[in-house]
Amino acid sequence: MRKSVILYLALLLTVSLCAQSVKELQKQQRELQQQLEQTSHMLKQTKQSETATVNKLNLLNNDIKTRKKLIKNIQSEITGLNTEMGQLRDKRTELQKQLEECKADYAQMIRETHYADMKQSPLLFLLSSETFQQLSRRIRYLQQFAAYRKEQVKQIESIQAEIDQQNKLLEQRKDDRSAALKNQKREQDKLASDERKHQSMLKTLKKQEKDLLAKQKEQQKKANELNKQIEELISKQVRTTTTLTKEQQLIAGGFEANQGRLPWPVEKGYISGHFGKHKHPVHEHVTVDNKGIYLQTVNGANARAVYEGEVTWCSQMNGNYAVIIQHGNYRTVYSPLKSITVKQGDKVTAKQTIGIIYTDSSEDNKTELYFQLYKDRSILNPSLWLAQ
Repeated sequence: MRKSVILYLALLLTVSLCAQSVKELQKQQRELQQQLEQTSHMLKQTKQSETATVNKLNLLNNDIKTRKKLIKNIQSEITGLNTEMGQLRDKRTELQKQLEECKADYAQMIRETHYADMKQSPLLFLLSSETFQQLSRRIRYLQQFAAYRKEQVKQIESIQAEIDQQNKLLEQRKDDRSAALKNQKREQDKLASDERKHQSMLKTLKKQEKDLLAKQKEQQKKANELNKQIEELISKQVRTTTTLTKEQQLIAGGFEANQGRLPWPVEKGYISGHFGKHKHPVHEHVTVDNKGIYLQTVNGANARAVYEGEVTWCSQMNGNYAVIIQHGNYRTVYSPLKSITVKQGDKVTAKQTIGIIYTDSSEDNKTELYFQLYKDRSILNPSLWLAQ
């Protein structure tokens, strides 16, 4: 019986851990669904036309990547549910085995009691005591025996109730699996539709190669000019900065300690342009070189500081605002901003709004923040510092 109880407890722990895993997967699914809703919202904010654009292509591409993650997550959930259902069945089988053992023990006890009652009733059993001490022992024996019978009945009822609970859980998991399978099929259909749209749009854009290449060169030129201005500004700030104050040293230490955990400079959105050199989304032979990351978000979105610090520069660049915030010997750069809510010398806190991100009507109503990170004069990959 002890071995059965140990096995039962082990099964109970395993099922509990598996249930936590499924809940975590379902939480991740909700987050991925929110990301898909954001992308859908951004697509709706593009110019209302069927015209193929690089922006729409990037949004679709992000949508496809996110949906693939979601489908993979749902498959993991289904696998987890199948495992949990198997463990629930094992647990139910073990409980049924315990129940049969308890019922057999109880039946044996009843048979033995009945046989003893036929020989001598409990009253006669007590009255036949030869001494008072023997009478007391026999009374305690009968009381303990009666309590034991009650305990066995209670145990049988408890195990039966647990079996009923396992049956309910098993049916619930079957329903969850059925819902997950339907969700998986629905997302696979959407993915196939997105991939068809992506291929069609890519084909259309490739036909516009000459115009797109010219546009890309112009955009890269503007980005290079912006990068050069920012680098010069930061180099000047670093040259004129003496030894960091104790407060700045503390801020720098906190900033560095939070690598990989810093909040995003936008509340909602996705990385539409990664740091460093990579291929253009349409023209594979064209290389794009980013000195920061691009974060696409919804129209009217705010840019926000990723950590506490001091605004060391804010001014207009190419018709829009840019802001530099110092965090000790680290600096973060935010552009282009349509308007700003800070000025040079302001102390800011993490997640504080610093301005509204510019929406480019000539670029399919794209709202995109260019975010850079420097340590002294060295430029860093911001993606490695933001929370994943």
